[in-house]
Amino acid sequence: MNRLALYANQLAHHLTITDNRTGKTIEVPISTSRESDFIHATKLGALQYQGQPLRVYDPGYMNTICCTSKISYIDGDKGILEYRGIPIEELAEKSTFVEVAYLLINGELPSKSQLQEWDEKLRKHTFIHTDASQMMKSFRYDAHPMGMLISTLAAISTFHPEVNPALAGEGVYKNQDIVNKQIYRILGSLPTIASNSFRNRIGREHNMPHENMSYVENFLYMLDKLNEKEYKPHPKITRALEVLFILHAEHELNCSTAFVRHLSSSGVDIYTAIAGAAGALYGPKHGGANEAVLRMLEEIGDLKNIPQFIKDVKDRKKLLMGFGHRVYKNYDPRAKIVKQIAYQVFEITGKEPLIEIAIELEKIALSDPYFIQRKLYPNVDFYSGVIYRALGFPTDMFPVLFTIPRVAGWLAHWKEYLNDKENNIVRPRQNYVGPEKRNYVPVDQRKEFPIYLESNKSSRQKRRETATLS
Repeated sequence: MNRLALYANQLAHHLTITDNRTGKTIEVPISTSRESDFIHATKLGALQYQGQPLRVYDPGYMNTICCTSKISYIDGDKGILEYRGIPIEELAEKSTFVEVAYLLINGELPSKSQLQEWDEKLRKHTFIHTDASQMMKSFRYDAHPMGMLISTLAAISTFHPEVNPALAGEGVYKNQDIVNKQIYRILGSLPTIASNSFRNRIGREHNMPHENMSYVENFLYMLDKLNEKEYKPHPKITRALEVLFILHAEHELNCSTAFVRHLSSSGVDIYTAIAGAAGALYGPKHGGANEAVLRMLEEIGDLKNIPQFIKDVKDRKKLLMGFGHRVYKNYDPRAKIVKQIAYQVFEITGKEPLIEIAIELEKIALSDPYFIQRKLYPNVDFYSGVIYRALGFPTDMFPVLFTIPRVAGWLAHWKEYLNDKENNIVRPRQNYVGPEKRNYVPVDQRKEFPIYLESNKSSRQKRRETATLS
């Protein structure tokens, strides 16, 4: 629908609201999009009572649109996911991650020459500063890879003060050359940072990027090369991971992507914004979901235990992980593709024992009215964790494997946000329920309230507290 038709449609549709507190009536235009109809919340501010405007209360943004975007489209009821209008199924079958990243960030599929230039620029930025590499080596041997990745991303912002809006001026990102440079730097270097975090974890030296390998192949090379003169990852494993990267590259305004826009609204540099988004992805409710699926499957342990587990889920004694989604009320289209990839991986690595439990659990859940009525279908996390396990990745690398491709989506939203005329600084309101105005009370006149102040103590600390100190 073009803008003129959209405007005419808005004039034809409106919401009439009468405030029974004051008797005032307003007409609010209803905007129409492919995804949903909506009204502008600021229009409700015209309804005032005792000097206070009417606001919308929506914890967790359950029914709130906070931006206009052209990047990805989801129809949760029909199980549809599109990147820039192209179905995810087509991209997973025909495309590469580097090409998909170009599509997401720039809006169109690249020509042959554009793809070659894009790929070359990313390759040139796979190396990270030696100081950053040395800093990564200073992490503890048992540091979580995601913690290392987030910290390194944030630290790299200090390597480029000339493109930091807090130091170089707010208008620095109005220069498209500078914006593109940061995209190449982040997207190009992320597999290197990720592989370094893995190598630290297993006590190995960092590998330098390979100049003649593809994006995903190079990542696997940096992860696994030891002292071989020539090391080349298996092409089918490379392709399996590439498809997983494509599936995880973008997913509209999820928690971490919304955080990119939220942080960018303050004018902070893109490295800090991406590190913050990675921090959101680190959370068990977001990027840690596939790890939770693995723990669930391990807890079930055997096919014979599935009926009891299903009963416990219905009795609210257990949680069914990897089923259901905040957006999808149908089969997650990514989950179907991941299930196919699983068997391709098992042909090479051998079948992961947990897959039999996963398949049987899915079969029972999809035929059970309890789960059907609640529209609980497998999501992308249900099988991806099993694949990562089969590929030999430890569970603490799962959120890192999620972060690498999702950065393409984050950068696409950052670039779109920079050109958004509605990009005001994010500043939600609150529903204050604290005390009314009261006076300060001197310390010797205060009533003591029962506030819990204890914290956990180690055995060593408890031993110390038994000592006589002077």
